[in-house]
Amino acid sequence: MKKNKTLLLSARDVQEIILNKGLNEVMDTLIERLEKALQSYHPDEVKIPMRSGFNYENPVMGLIEWMPLYHKGNDVVIKVVGYHPDNPTERNLPTIISSISAYCTKTGHLKGIIDGVLPTALRTGASSAVISKILAKKDAKVLGLIGCGAQAVTQLHALSRVFDFEKILIYDSNKNAINSFAQRTHALELNIPIQISNITEIVGQSDIVCTATSVDVGLGPLFNGASTKSHLHINAVGADFPGKVEIPLSFLQESFVCPDFKPQALVEGECQQLDEKYIGSDWVQVIQNQQDYTKYRNEKTVFDSTGWALEDWVVTDLFMEYAAELGLGTEVELESIPEDAKSPYEFVREIPIETLVLREVEYIKNESK
Repeated sequence: MKKNKTLLLSARDVQEIILNKGLNEVMDTLIERLEKALQSYHPDEVKIPMRSGFNYENPVMGLIEWMPLYHKGNDVVIKVVGYHPDNPTERNLPTIISSISAYCTKTGHLKGIIDGVLPTALRTGASSAVISKILAKKDAKVLGLIGCGAQAVTQLHALSRVFDFEKILIYDSNKNAINSFAQRTHALELNIPIQISNITEIVGQSDIVCTATSVDVGLGPLFNGASTKSHLHINAVGADFPGKVEIPLSFLQESFVCPDFKPQALVEGECQQLDEKYIGSDWVQVIQNQQDYTKYRNEKTVFDSTGWALEDWVVTDLFMEYAAELGLGTEVELESIPEDAKSPYEFVREIPIETLVLREVEYIKNESK
């Protein structure tokens, strides 16, 4: 019987895939596949419960949570993610660290496990691109980025693949993040002017704004009472914790608010601020009925992006496919699967037959006494 193998895709394997395929091809393919997955999504075929996990304040403030998905008759995909906002400044680590695993629903076998840090950043950027194509002005020229961390890089990358921006406005409370942003996005080869600005100017001048900050619980929103364009579209990415918000309530109430996953957004997204009457259709409804929602391009709109396991499923499937094509990754026999499924100690040295015979003889003698 052939042993079941688990494919491990390390951070370096993920990087090699991107180096081989190219940044733009990977992002374009991811945007396309994510849009198709949303268009064909049906809750009877793909089960996605709310994520769950542990929030804690000791030894530091953070959380570890899991985001599962069950594709009926196929795989279960689970991402385990850690969110620790002090990581970049205190430990020189990303705010979000994660891994994604895929399981066979016929046997329970762990088919593969991959780095989740870079794929998560990629799929979150791709998600903003997919929804912005519908809700934002088609001729959007100014992109504003509030928060210049890792997520801002992939937001810029993804959105630049579907819009012809003429100017990028950026702001971050961390000066190092601002000053290094141009260098960190150099690989995108965009040749678009990047202008350091402030939040008021960004929300006032931009056609599309992405908020991806680590604002502390209770210290939001990021702006109040600022004048904006009548068609401003915001991709609100940073709200991922109860009590953590980036967008002011007044702006939300006068906008079409589209959550990625409404039950989750009500707990830890921008929607936690809203009565349900102010919450619009989720992005599955919008993407499956695009013709009914393009009218909002001339109005204020907000995509409440809290992260959804469907995105992780799509990006995992894509990178596993790339790995097979390029021969990347390491196969390991991770699970203990003996030749005889009922013999867990099979690996222990076999007892010689002579010893077994002698033991049997001794047993018979003892029984006859």
